[in-house]
Amino acid sequence: MRLLAWLLLLLATSATAAVDARDYDAFWLWGGVNGQPVLAQAKTLYLLQGQISIAKRDPQQRVNFIAQGMSVKALPQPDLWIVYRAHTLHWPESVYRQLFGQVERWKRAGNHVVGIQIDFDARTRYLNEYVEFLRDLRQRLPGEYRLSITGLMDWSSNADPAAIGQLKGIVDEVVVQTYQGRHSIPDYGAYLPRINRLGLPYKIGLIQGGEWQVPGYLQGSEWFRGYVVFLQNP
Repeated sequence: MRLLAWLLLLLATSATAAVDARDYDAFWLWGGVNGQPVLAQAKTLYLLQGQISIAKRDPQQRVNFIAQGMSVKALPQPDLWIVYRAHTLHWPESVYRQLFGQVERWKRAGNHVVGIQIDFDARTRYLNEYVEFLRDLRQRLPGEYRLSITGLMDWSSNADPAAIGQLKGIVDEVVVQTYQGRHSIPDYGAYLPRINRLGLPYKIGLIQGGEWQVPGYLQGSEWFRGYVVFLQNP
């Protein structure tokens, strides 16, 4: 009888549930994603505002800043991060001017802009180049703003510890993505126990409607700072 009770408890605690955005208070809002009632409870909003990429079919390989997302206005969320999706790290001066100008417009609209977040899929073997880019960006960024980045789960296993160590003092947080596209990565549980090795403040990025099982060790982590849910249209 005791064995049966133990098995039932084990099954209950190991069950994977769908991510219900109503259980969280920090969200990514991407371009093309409709607003949802759950945004009314948000304390922190990560708002996509642009993409930096190499112009297609351009023989000169010029880098463009493409504005995306909603127009500048006062938002009700207490904390606002301005997010930029980067497809290249080779930014001309014009991109920095457009980006910082946009951030200032959001601030002047009455928002508490915490800082900017760079969403860039930095593969582990190119992490040193990414660190140099971030160091330069940190120096350019006005001191009142913080710097956040998204991170891949395999950084904790395959990245050069020296490269990861250089992120200390440059970035203020890493939001580790447990999803790819619109679905949770099936083996996310194999990577998360090693996230503490980063030695950096981190949050866990979840996908709305995806799969998630809360690891018992997470709440005891000295570096864990909460969750961010990527909202998506039904």
